[in-house]
Amino acid sequence: MKWTDTHCHILDDKMSVSADDTLIAARLADVNRFIVIGTDEQTSSAAIELASRHKDVWATVGLHPHDAVLGTHTVQHLVPSPRVVAVGECGLDYFYEHSPRDVQRQVFAEHIALAKQHDLTLVIHTRDAWDDTFDVLDAEGIPERTVLHCFTGGPDEARRCLDRGAFLSFSGIVTFKNSADNQAAAQMCPLDRLLIETDSPFLAPAPHRGRPNQPAFVGVVGTAIADLRGQHPATIAESTSATAILAFPGIGS
Repeated sequence: MKWTDTHCHILDDKMSVSADDTLIAARLADVNRFIVIGTDEQTSSAAIELASRHKDVWATVGLHPHDAVLGTHTVQHLVPSPRVVAVGECGLDYFYEHSPRDVQRQVFAEHIALAKQHDLTLVIHTRDAWDDTFDVLDAEGIPERTVLHCFTGGPDEARRCLDRGAFLSFSGIVTFKNSADNQAAAQMCPLDRLLIETDSPFLAPAPHRGRPNQPAFVGVVGTAIADLRGQHPATIAESTSATAILAFPGIGS
């Protein structure tokens, strides 16, 4: 089985070991593709640099909604860089509101435009902001390839995303005991729209909760989804990796 981690922050200072060592551990756990996420100018640049040194690593460029006040202009110049396969993560976070909501919506709309301009996938972060997320997407026009990263919703939110043609990326949350709605969404999501991620170093899946997450654990997420769906883990490994190439065509080369 070979797994793909479609969303990880392995350059984050909360990681327990270096990015290079993290990749080695994950490869030993049968992970063979990694998408390292940019959340501002510094992390986007670092993701690009890491991807330039590893043929199984790709980067995204984006401005997290927490940092929307910095302005899209701080990251947009990095989008055309080699090894960049997506714009994001970007979106809306009304739980913390580190940036004003109107600024978040404007920067989100600008990222949508960037994804379309460069024919790249859009990676969305949304927290406590489902209605406004859909409103912005509908107003701006959803890009051809759009991923709801770390999908936290249930079947209702899943259907609203799927009806718009989006991919759903499930994280360690799907292994948590109090995540019945999220588990139900993972059960009903078509395989050609279902992705998995770690969001390392955050949201380590059971039984690894309480320690830094890492891409080596992405198979735990995939296996949990396989159990929920009554399928073999190899089926989920194969399907989620194939769907990752649909969602991020650049990683298939």
